[in-house]
Amino acid sequence: MKLFKSFYIQPRFFYAGISIVVLFALSYFVPLLFNIAQLSILVLVLLVFCDFLMVFAGKKRIEATRQLPDKLSNGDKNLVTLHITNSYTFTAYLDIIDEIPEQFQIRDFKIKAHISSQKSKSVNYWLTPKERGEYYFGSLNIYAHSIVNLVAKRFSFHKDTMVPTYPSFLQLKKFELLNINRNSLEYGLKKVRRLGHSMEFEQIKDYVIGDDLRTINWKATAKKNQLMVNQFQDEKSQPVYAVIDKGRVMKMPFNGLSLLDYAINSTLVLSHIILKKHDKAGMLSFSKKINNVVVAERRSTQMQLILESLYNIKTDFYESDFNRLYGNIKKHITHRSLILIYTNFETLDGLNRQLPYLKAINKSHLLVVIFFKNNELKQLITSKAETTQQVYDKVIAEKFAFEKRLIVNELKKYGIYSILTTPENLTIDTINKYLEFKSRGLF
Repeated sequence: MKLFKSFYIQPRFFYAGISIVVLFALSYFVPLLFNIAQLSILVLVLLVFCDFLMVFAGKKRIEATRQLPDKLSNGDKNLVTLHITNSYTFTAYLDIIDEIPEQFQIRDFKIKAHISSQKSKSVNYWLTPKERGEYYFGSLNIYAHSIVNLVAKRFSFHKDTMVPTYPSFLQLKKFELLNINRNSLEYGLKKVRRLGHSMEFEQIKDYVIGDDLRTINWKATAKKNQLMVNQFQDEKSQPVYAVIDKGRVMKMPFNGLSLLDYAINSTLVLSHIILKKHDKAGMLSFSKKINNVVVAERRSTQMQLILESLYNIKTDFYESDFNRLYGNIKKHITHRSLILIYTNFETLDGLNRQLPYLKAINKSHLLVVIFFKNNELKQLITSKAETTQQVYDKVIAEKFAFEKRLIVNELKKYGIYSILTTPENLTIDTINKYLEFKSRGLF
């Protein structure tokens, strides 16, 4: 039974059979072809028999392993490597069909390869996931045949392997250079701040030579009969929160990734840069409720906590409740922090509904609202309109693009910083803004 399950007739066999049928048909008109057709049947049967013995001799003539990463990086190219060994006494020709996860919706996956006798070979291919979650790989199927290519034997390996897909951790190395290149004007690093001069009180300590005389605490000095000074929180330990809107406005896709996943990938990279800059990184997500809260800290396990929280963000894309977000921030984030809200506003009316809550948050914290340009609108605006319908579409696209600029001006009017960016430039623009604020001493 196992033999029949692994036995496959190749297309070349059917081509040969069709050719013989044609010879028999033509033999009605040219009798000489009848004998040739009979001889062809005999040759075909002998070739199939010999080919069968070559391919099916022995049990484990092909060995293969699939090498997968521990986790896939969302939105990035991930390498999958197949290691194959040929134990046949002839060069094996292979059709490799890997049952890749259903999320990719690739129905025609096939790799052709050949391996010399008693040799090994590595075959690579790349996968780019577009959503987070669990990805299940099925069997690795390899169909081996000889150069005759009339029959093939199927070898099957590695059934049901699960690999989780996390936010884009591969970008961390890419953006690590932003933390190293301290002389780059592109990222706003124009001056070095002095430490210990924030307004966030930490403790009262004994005066030592070199302390700022302006920080002397005269009441404590009188009580202890020696100079005491106020010590303020280190400027390198400021809390920064990434707030991710997971409501319906973040469902819009660009290049296969939703705006939500772009925001998640950006948050992961930004948190890494924040911790490298000795600040405290934290995050939360919101729609109808507040979820995935990670308190801003600077510890060795912080990146892992943030990575797991980003991986576990789930949403039904409900309407976002900014009122609940404001209440949560007011209650739980008591120190002045830099808060970056990843959201999206398409119209000025949409902003005005949430503006009171944004203004309230901005009173206690340094707020940055991050929202997105529509690349497709830009292409529509720059394209040439040739019909009346195209003129209408172009005018409407220009109206929406203009509203985005109005939203930026409206936020600026109330002292709220904003970032209007394309999805693909989200991470770099957000990092630039953070480093600019840090260099200017705004938080």
